[in-house]
Amino acid sequence: MKKIFLIIGIITFVYSCSVYETFVNLSRLQFKLGTVNNFNLNGINLSNKNKLNDLNLQDILNISSMFSSGKFPVSFTLNVDAKNPNDGTGGFKATDATIQSFPWRLKIDNKVTISGNIDKPVSVPGTGDVAKIPIAIQLDLAEFFKDEGYESLINLALTLGGKNGSTSSLTLYADPVVNTVIGNISYPGELKIIDKSFTN
Repeated sequence: MKKIFLIIGIITFVYSCSVYETFVNLSRLQFKLGTVNNFNLNGINLSNKNKLNDLNLQDILNISSMFSSGKFPVSFTLNVDAKNPNDGTGGFKATDATIQSFPWRLKIDNKVTISGNIDKPVSVPGTGDVAKIPIAIQLDLAEFFKDEGYESLINLALTLGGKNGSTSSLTLYADPVVNTVIGNISYPGELKIIDKSFTN
């Protein structure tokens, strides 16, 4: 009987250590907004454009017609940088992480826009290197910025996805779900992810 209790005690201890280690490793994952790729405005690629004058006449006519109809559809890929510092130097063994699910909602210029999730799980190796979580974005800017004029919307699009665009006007809120040795674990609270620094 004593042996049984001893075995149960050892199993419980090992499991408790595993659970503790899992939660510590999970808490060390870090996220930051990375780059915007393949920014398109109604099928027009803005990735190599700096300003309105960089557009040709046909593009301008296309965009003007679209704006007159009350629409301003854009699509792009927002890359979230994920860093997993669990490389074996923090007191625990090196551990890879798999982002199983990544429910998100997006703010542009502090205005709530759309929400979604990733298409498939993303592996973040326990090497300290940065992995990319690509998020496909499709929305109509006119729907959320109804009071903005023609040039303002184009400038907003170029600020987001133009040649010198950045993610500084974007804020992503996410509830990562990570696959672990004890099953899928959701973060205890929503993360605010910006472009300036990693968040965990």
